[in-house]
Amino acid sequence: MKKSIITFAIFAIALATSTETRAQKFPRLDASPMDAAVYPKNWRNADKLVKIIYGRPQLKGRQLADLAKVSKKGVWRTGANEAPEITFYKDVLFGGKEVKAGTYTLFTIPGETNWTFVLSAVRNVWGHYSYDVKDDVLRVEGDVLTSEDPIEAFSITFEEREEKVMMYLGWGKTIASISIKDKTSK
Repeated sequence: MKKSIITFAIFAIALATSTETRAQKFPRLDASPMDAAVYPKNWRNADKLVKIIYGRPQLKGRQLADLAKVSKKGVWRTGANEAPEITFYKDVLFGGKEVKAGTYTLFTIPGETNWTFVLSAVRNVWGHYSYDVKDDVLRVEGDVLTSEDPIEAFSITFEEREEKVMMYLGWGKTIASISIKDKTSK
């Protein structure tokens, strides 16, 4: 018994002194963390229609008009950090225009009464600095609504409406929307 206690003690000391301890240094949470929205919302549903991955900046006392400037020409990255990538798992009508299944970068051009949604063929883009109109797959107009309550963190969500899905982009008191319809559904 004494021998096994001594053996265990030696083993424990050897284990404690021989194990290399490392203090991992993980980065702090990003100020504008990445998020995703998907439709249908059940992530396990293999029959997805659309998914978007985007950065979620917060207003933090700033004005939306200073961050996503209303413009006739200039695109906004639509969120923070990397421009969002939107994946259509089926051929769809995006704002009424045909889009083939695939992954695209989403840019927007905020306006007073409508927003222009731009799908670009270029992917893995940080910000909008390398944006070039020649890479546009399509441009389509979406509607603008006013939120009753301010939305602090930029958010994207999908909601089923009659025979289509609406994609809503909300920030501040602004909600931009665009329809998405499965082209194969009747």
